Amino acid sequence: MGLTPRVEIDLAKIKQNAKILKDLYGKKGIQMTAVVKGVAADIKIAETILESGITSLADSKISNLEKLKKANLKATMILLRTPAPSEIEKVVQYADISMNTEIGVIRALSNEAIRQNKKHKIIIMVEMGDLREGIMLKDAPDFIRETLACPGIEIVGIGTNFACFGGVVPTEQKMNEFSEFAKAMEQKFSLHLSYVSGGNSANYNWLMKTKNPGAVNHIRIGESIWLGRETATGKLIPQLHPDAFRFIAEVIESNIKPSVPFGSVEKNAFGESVSFENRGNVRRAIINAGRQDILVSGLTPMEPFELLGSSSDHMIIDSKHIHLQPGDEISFFLNYGALISAMTSPYVYKMYKNEKQRSRTYPCLTYMYRQEKSS
Repeated sequence: MGLTPRVEIDLAKIKQNAKILKDLYGKKGIQMTAVVKGVAADIKIAETILESGITSLADSKISNLEKLKKANLKATMILLRTPAPSEIEKVVQYADISMNTEIGVIRALSNEAIRQNKKHKIIIMVEMGDLREGIMLKDAPDFIRETLACPGIEIVGIGTNFACFGGVVPTEQKMNEFSEFAKAMEQKFSLHLSYVSGGNSANYNWLMKTKNPGAVNHIRIGESIWLGRETATGKLIPQLHPDAFRFIAEVIESNIKPSVPFGSVEKNAFGESVSFENRGNVRRAIINAGRQDILVSGLTPMEPFELLGSSSDHMIIDSKHIHLQPGDEISFFLNYGALISAMTSPYVYKMYKNEKQRSRTYPCLTYMYRQEKSS
């Protein structure tokens, strides 16, 4: 028992997931950076990641990299997102490497790097079809040429992104095209690319199938570490723990009530028109968490309950034939969206499980795996 709502964080499972993935990618010559934005750059979790043997951490928020730097963690800090002009000073100060797509921003980084008497390293991101960040391949040579003219800037990598905005997956053809492009730029400009960064947790299926990763020598992994999944299809990865994080909330009311609201009905507090299936009277439990605390749509009860809906501070579940009492705790699996919202919410407590504590076995996990294999 503990304060609710809370996230229970199993550091041992996180460490094991990270180590398995590091070794998996390492067998094909690909180094792995842990993306910690999904866990709000939590210091305890970051320390656990480093204990697994991973030596670089990445985040899209410079404030998180600042937090990690000030915690004196011995790791290379990578800013995942093109720097905003308003944060140039902090980027040079706290990011060892930043990802970039705008020459004006790179020039600002150049000026600031000179002012701070530093050499700022960058990875240039190119577009392979997902249409988030990235320079079109035809424009990249001129972009690289202009960047090389910027003092205080060192190009250490070329990167790309998959399955984040457009859902474009890293096929063998896409990855070969990216790899050949990186090799051509390396030769054309006499670059030594320490990072040919080929994607993220969506690259798992490509990794397992490819016989030759080409020039790709780096990958950025977040969700696979935290939730044990690849992200292109959402499938579980063998040997990884899908339950390193659990969301726990508490029953504050439990009553038998009608399944359909009664009275004149308009929109709810969020401006939604909601329809209800008439099931007669059902056993409804109210839980002490809602949309202000977590992305409710990203939760799945670990027991055979049905999540009926939520308001800002309440979730309502159909507890079926189980008579819950106030004070009973309900556990949930989280998807990536729910994990991000829970870890950044000031209303959700964080509880860490001791690494030496024996992990419990949850019967519903067997069911979860069975469902994965049959789908």
